[in-house]
Amino acid sequence: MASFRFSPITDKEQLVDALTYIHAACHALCMQSLGQYLPVAGNIGVFCHFDEEYLRLTRIQQQLTDPADPVYGKYFKLHEPIHIAANNGIPEATYTHLYIRKPDPGKPQTGDLDFYMEPSSFTQLKQSVANGGNDRGMRILDRPDLDLVELYDTDSDALGYIGTKLFR
Repeated sequence: MASFRFSPITDKEQLVDALTYIHAACHALCMQSLGQYLPVAGNIGVFCHFDEEYLRLTRIQQQLTDPADPVYGKYFKLHEPIHIAANNGIPEATYTHLYIRKPDPGKPQTGDLDFYMEPSSFTQLKQSVANGGNDRGMRILDRPDLDLVELYDTDSDALGYIGTKLFR
């Protein structure tokens, strides 16, 4: 069995621990890539690595979220937002939407979240990344249905995304 930082997650407490870790790891990516923290868009996702884990976490997700009108068909609105307090310089954040990702051998990370950027600043950032003007762990996400810049580091087991959508 492969070793993952949190998987297999078996209960709500472990899920919250993983979410807290994803929050910190993605903020570290943001600071590393941009030299500043951005506000979160409000969504956060956990990547499952085992089928049984996915079944358990989707059951927990059903208890915590409203199944109506998921954003992009996968981000479910939490009944009670998850608030993560500021810690070691990383800002506080509130997450309103939760995503549980099916096991995918191509995504060994713990999870991801989106950051929010004003549209005019995002356009400038995206253009800079597209022109190769920024090689600090940023790339344009190669998905025609999503307009995002991905934050990554081969030494990190989280992924961050920058976009112009807020999840509220």
